[in-house]
Amino acid sequence: MQSSPLLLEEPIRMASILEPSKPTFFPAMTKIIGTLGSKSRSVDTITRCLDAGMSVARFDFSWGDPEYHQETLENLRAAIKSTKKLCAVMLDTVGPELQVVNKTDRPITLEADTSLVLTPDQNKEATSNLLPVNFSGLSKAVKKGDTIFIGKYLFTGSETTSVWLEVSEVNGDDVTCLIKNDATLSGSLYTLHVSQIRIDLPTLTDKDKEVIRTWGVRNKIDFLSLYTRHAEDVRHAREYISKFEDLKQTHIFAKIENIEGLKHFDEILREADGIIVSRGNLGIDLPPEKVFLFQKAAIYKCNMAGKPVVVTRVVDTMTNNLRPTRAEATDVANAVLDGSDAILLGAETLTGLYPVETISTVGKICAEAEKVYNQDLYFKKTVKFVGEPMSHMESIASSAVRAAVKVKASVIICFTSSGRAARLLAKYRPTMPVISVVIPQLKTNQLRWTFTGAFQARQSLIVRGLFPMLADPRHPSESNTGSNESILKVALDHGKAFGIIKPHDRVVVCQKVGDSSVVKIIELED
Repeated sequence: MQSSPLLLEEPIRMASILEPSKPTFFPAMTKIIGTLGSKSRSVDTITRCLDAGMSVARFDFSWGDPEYHQETLENLRAAIKSTKKLCAVMLDTVGPELQVVNKTDRPITLEADTSLVLTPDQNKEATSNLLPVNFSGLSKAVKKGDTIFIGKYLFTGSETTSVWLEVSEVNGDDVTCLIKNDATLSGSLYTLHVSQIRIDLPTLTDKDKEVIRTWGVRNKIDFLSLYTRHAEDVRHAREYISKFEDLKQTHIFAKIENIEGLKHFDEILREADGIIVSRGNLGIDLPPEKVFLFQKAAIYKCNMAGKPVVVTRVVDTMTNNLRPTRAEATDVANAVLDGSDAILLGAETLTGLYPVETISTVGKICAEAEKVYNQDLYFKKTVKFVGEPMSHMESIASSAVRAAVKVKASVIICFTSSGRAARLLAKYRPTMPVISVVIPQLKTNQLRWTFTGAFQARQSLIVRGLFPMLADPRHPSESNTGSNESILKVALDHGKAFGIIKPHDRVVVCQKVGDSSVVKIIELED
């Protein structure tokens, strides 16, 4: 088929539209993060989520107590055991979230063009014209004409459960607003968001620190997701978690969800291990027509820095429906074509009716988009951006990917102990999966010996195209060629068992031998 000039950048082959999608072991190269909760916490459901393609489980502490989340995590561990599929754990902190306090749990009906008072007095009862909030500084932060937004929109995407307010006057600690639309707030938790205003609260609240210190340490979390406005927020969180031996290797992902985070994006990216483009809040803080621009710019910057980037709020309607809308399906595909590493599902798996189907649908859309991802153009852009002279590691990684694409290798196998070499390979977005063989390192703190490796393997579960396996620590050190050969055989067998490596395939291997790095191409026999 002749590609028209319009399709030059993404040459879409007609066959790929008409051919049925083939099932593969990896639903997609793009990773899927599922939030576990009321509708997705049984061992059976989590098992099916893992089989459908979830590789990171997110625990959202803005609701539910640590015991509840611990039970869910124990169920996750049982599911991992039975499916033999690795899954990483992400702890999502609440951060300085403003909330309406509704002690009655009764639905509150709000009428357009009537007045509503927001008060910091939490002893008062929530009614249709008065709502207590958990922040005493609101009256100092806002002025007449400002927009305040309350609702569950961040969780459900339904406009009837959300209300827009305009500040009409400020009296002492109280803020009087005009209600702009009819809405019913139901349940006990609604978030309050003031558009483009700085809320003077610490990024890591005392409650967050408590959860990290207890639940986080006990479960050796792989990722900490952090509401971030400044690079300082990431430094502060890193300082806090590095006090705990079990969290020294935890990666911090900065959630960018307002104008402040957006303004300081470049510094935040330098400090964080990865970025979450949190479109729920961003969609309120930014005009709707600007959200896509930020998404594209943020993903590009993360790609060039070789740091994983996650996009949220993609298939809201699947919370209650078996199929996404056409716009949502297109949105998921565009996030993949933009260069996202992972898609994060919130309400869709947390309270949605179809958690397993959502993961499987998103995986299928990602896989289709990956088939037409313009790797060649992306590769050239990345090499140009990195410039010369390239660092030793960067040069090896880009050469390995280029070789794999040129010889049409079915897989790249990378030996790594820190995970850095594998992440650099993924930075060049190879069209084939990278099996990252993590070689455990024996370490001691003079009191006990520990193996590193499990963290590094799980942390690659958020990076596009990386599929980890942990090498057997009983092998001699990785500089020993004999041991490397036997580990390579295990990796090849692993690939064959999952159907990604077949007889006569070519495989590119990236490994360290002594002090030098080697890229070799092997052709398999029968």
